[in-house]
Amino acid sequence: MIQIDGLAEVVLNVRNAARAVAFYGDLLGLERISPLEQPGPIFFRAGQATDRIPSLVVLVPLSADAGEFAQPRTLHHLALTVRAETFEEARAALTAAGVEVRDGTHPVLAVRTMYVSDPDGNEVELIAPELAP
Repeated sequence: MIQIDGLAEVVLNVRNAARAVAFYGDLLGLERISPLEQPGPIFFRAGQATDRIPSLVVLVPLSADAGEFAQPRTLHHLALTVRAETFEEARAALTAAGVEVRDGTHPVLAVRTMYVSDPDGNEVELIAPELAP
């Protein structure tokens, strides 16, 4: 069984980035950690770092012509933290269970990531700090 340590990030598709930034940054007071000039996802710190991984809310702006979701939802993916020393064990357990594991690279944090799909097709990211040298 994989031991989950906590929640690393929640990533949300947003249709109006300015409105979403005002809500999460100005209203809720989350600290924006991605540069203003950086295109693409907008990262906010949503809690204290645990083992060098902060809790994040990430907003992914959709293009104006994105249309409706195939299935109504706003969740992009869910990220769960695992311990660095159990990262490869988690990969092995998922693979042994017949789950396709996709490697990833985080655009902001120096961490290791892998992605899987849950039975309903929701993307789940497992994220761990880099092992200490």
